[in-house]
Amino acid sequence: MADTKDVVELILQDHRRMEDLFRRMRSVEDDRAGALREFSGLLIAHAQAEEAEVYPALKRYKNIDDEEVEHGEHEHDEGNEALLELLEVEEVGSGAWDSKLEELVEAVTHHAGEEERTILNEARENVAMSRREELGLALLRERGRELKAGCGSVENVRKIVES
Repeated sequence: MADTKDVVELILQDHRRMEDLFRRMRSVEDDRAGALREFSGLLIAHAQAEEAEVYPALKRYKNIDDEEVEHGEHEHDEGNEALLELLEVEEVGSGAWDSKLEELVEAVTHHAGEEERTILNEARENVAMSRREELGLALLRERGRELKAGCGSVENVRKIVES
């Protein structure tokens, strides 16, 4: 991971890490359960930090579409629901696990692609680097706090989905 404070680059780094973890979760030669544990924490911490620190700040910029930001929040909910369904499958590598994994991959990659094309491109064009770095530090702080609190546990994911 590059050493950056730019919120756009930090979000992109998280998206690439999620893609790596998807590959590991699909590989029968890898620690699929371990990859899922890491992925679960990253996805929840990433989404919570975006919603707490990044999205509200970006809504203040006139050239950044509020509807896209709100749509991103809705897609976080869909990703969280798909994650919970995968976490609740008892046998890693079973047919049910593989099926739920693919639903999760689809939900998250759809959101990441849309976010990159819309919100992040708009942020890159319309938000000064100094502000993007401030938001990056806030994202890192909140993401770290979430990860330290064990945000990826099945109990926490269930609580988020049910709220």
